[in-house]
Amino acid sequence: MWGKEGREQSAKESHGISFFSTVFSAAKPETMAKPGQGARYRGSVHDFPNFDPSKDAEALYTAMKGFGSDKEAILDLITSRSNRQRQEIIQSYKSLYGKGIGTDEKCLIEILASRTNEQIHQLAAAYKDAYERDLEADVIGDTSGHFQKMLVVLLQGTREEDDVVSEDLVQQDVQDLYEAGELKWGTDEAQFIYILGNRSRQHLRLVFDEYLKTTGKPIEASIRGELSGDFEKLMLAVVKCIRSTPEYFAERLFKAMKGLGTRDNTLIRIMVSRSELDMLDIREIFRTKYEKSLYSMIKNDTSGEYKKALLKLCGGDDDAAGQFFPEAAQVAYQMWELSAVARVELRGTVRPASDFNPDADAKALRKAMKGLGTDQGTIIDIITHRSNAQRQQIRQTFKSHFGRDLMADLKSEISGDLARLILGLMMPPAHYDAKQLKKAMEGAGTDEKALIEILATRTNAEIRAINQAYKEDYHKSLEDALSSDTSGHFKRILVSLATGNREEGGEDRDQAREDAKEIADTSGGDKTSLETRFMTILCTRSYQHLRRVFQEFVKMTNYDVEHTIKKEMSGDVRDAFVAIVQSVKNKPLFFADKLYKSMKGAGTDEKTLTRIMVSRSEIDLLNIRREFIEKYDKSLHQAIEGDTSGDFMKALLAVCGGED
Repeated sequence: MWGKEGREQSAKESHGISFFSTVFSAAKPETMAKPGQGARYRGSVHDFPNFDPSKDAEALYTAMKGFGSDKEAILDLITSRSNRQRQEIIQSYKSLYGKGIGTDEKCLIEILASRTNEQIHQLAAAYKDAYERDLEADVIGDTSGHFQKMLVVLLQGTREEDDVVSEDLVQQDVQDLYEAGELKWGTDEAQFIYILGNRSRQHLRLVFDEYLKTTGKPIEASIRGELSGDFEKLMLAVVKCIRSTPEYFAERLFKAMKGLGTRDNTLIRIMVSRSELDMLDIREIFRTKYEKSLYSMIKNDTSGEYKKALLKLCGGDDDAAGQFFPEAAQVAYQMWELSAVARVELRGTVRPASDFNPDADAKALRKAMKGLGTDQGTIIDIITHRSNAQRQQIRQTFKSHFGRDLMADLKSEISGDLARLILGLMMPPAHYDAKQLKKAMEGAGTDEKALIEILATRTNAEIRAINQAYKEDYHKSLEDALSSDTSGHFKRILVSLATGNREEGGEDRDQAREDAKEIADTSGGDKTSLETRFMTILCTRSYQHLRRVFQEFVKMTNYDVEHTIKKEMSGDVRDAFVAIVQSVKNKPLFFADKLYKSMKGAGTDEKTLTRIMVSRSEIDLLNIRREFIEKYDKSLHQAIEGDTSGDFMKALLAVCGGED
């Protein structure tokens, strides 16, 4: 048995072997499609000046002969040569020493979903040349079903390339996809294959936009709902690459390094294959999307010579002051621009029942709770499938018929997590939020996270309704309660949010630049002054204006405002400001993150889980579901199913509204 040191050395050597073989076998020169004449080169690796393949081959041989090897010399050489030059080194090496360099296993979905027609043709020819086998025949021999059919379509390299798009054909494709999936019993996979495998990128981008407008859901949601297995993964990869190939690879790289362990094959394959194509674009998107540079993540997630080689292919650290700033800032600027104009329809999962009969519901609930035992199934079915307004009618009807308080009866018949969920659904939204705020402040200690979650995400109208409900239910103003239970800047932030006086107008570009400048200045070292400046802007400006402020902030500093908050502040103040920023960026994603954290790891935070499921069920829970599966690669339904049990789980799943 090896000790820890031996295992680590073995792992490093295996990384090195895999890396070297991938770099040399990634593609022959003709398979690395370069930008057209006059296009700006976006790779991070360039031709090495005064290149001599025979001299390099000799240097590599010297570095590898004898006991051990000079890995640093090898790395310096191969990462400083372009792919075309590496292929010449291989030929010289073979001529001089009769020794070949091995190849790495290919990832079918990643490669075939992301390559252009020209790259596919060159890839097939290179495969034939290297292995004296037909790539399509090997794919057919190794795969099956609809997955195989789509791969074969992609292997033809015949995707339309005309930039002229027919609006009529776009509408027809939208209708065909809708009828092939959502409107059909079963799924017509052939339509998905034909349209996604053949239409031009520009055409498909318009199809995706129109599909969302027509059906109310993104094409990705339909694919997840209608397809499965490798076929589903392939089609999702195709859609992502149509939208943005660099973003697809940025996401793949992030997932290769996040969590426990590193997916080295994926990391190596992408770093090598994209180093001369679009690595700078991938870096820009990575930095903006994940608020850290690709360079820094590689640096923290790998080690030794392997790390050095990857960092060299990466080409630079976008977190370094001034490094690569103009391009990175422009991408971030454009993303905030899109955020500022985006109009996403918010949709809940709980809607009014179409055949609503409060009299029948009241009687069914009374029967479910009368006598020995409680029919919890009936209670769950009725309450989770009625809107809040309908539940209030049921409460009134129940009292009129039976002279009893439905809430009191429910409280006496059910208990625990199920009771908290059902009783929460039965309360008017403002009164439910008021109760959650009261609970967060009562007893020993304060639940600051609950205070932040509610006050940082509600609209002015919702905040005003909460204030009124709090006064009615607890005979004390919410502001007084917050003031007596919190302190310092955190108190001032919460009180400011609790006034419900956030501006509601559009953006003022000149003022946005001034606001950005105000919060970008962290040089003074006065933490109190900085927190005051952030509070003045983040707690009072409209969401639309703040998006412009954050856009200007990135332009000025090369950092997302959230990064600066986390770096310069701490504790509850930091958490409150981060929650505001995340809510402005993407409120459904903010709640998706909260739900994920409530269920990950040992134990479940049932209070947070219940609070969000209740409060967002009629507002944007459908949007939250979509963000959840997009970020965590599993549905909210699956997460709830795996982390809860019994009637509590059944009720949560009913509120969740479906499997994505």
